[in-house]
Amino acid sequence: MRKDLIALSDDSKVWVYQADKTVDDDTEQRIKEDLHDFSMNWLSHGTPVDCYVNLFHKRFLVFVADDTNHVSGCSIDSSVHFIKALEQKYGLNFFDRLTFAYVEDDEFRFIHNSNLNPAYKSGQITDDTRMVNNLVKSKEEFLRSWIIPLKESWYKKLIR
Repeated sequence: MRKDLIALSDDSKVWVYQADKTVDDDTEQRIKEDLHDFSMNWLSHGTPVDCYVNLFHKRFLVFVADDTNHVSGCSIDSSVHFIKALEQKYGLNFFDRLTFAYVEDDEFRFIHNSNLNPAYKSGQITDDTRMVNNLVKSKEEFLRSWIIPLKESWYKKLIR
């Protein structure tokens, strides 16, 4: 059952999926309607999942689920199937794990993994560049450290 983000516990599980392109206003609205419908009917072992789902910045699908009633593998699979259906419906890819997002001049920018080291060496990206950490696991972590400086992120391990 869809809830407001604030109503879910800090230890609620989070999954973030980054689209391969920014969606236009009309597509954003349609995706948000689809997300609302999914969230109202998301079940775990026949029990409604207390959840919040949204599309942030026209690019990031965020699923937050209260795990009090144990969000099952089947319910997680149903969310992945739903996302795959969104990909087909809107011509998007939410499963490209090799393109990273960062914030520059209050704009989201995107860089392929293969370009991260050259960008760092050239100074385009620095230790203070705010990176988007799509690997956050809880609501608290999402709110606290979804966007953090490169020097504090797992991305730092990729810099050679």
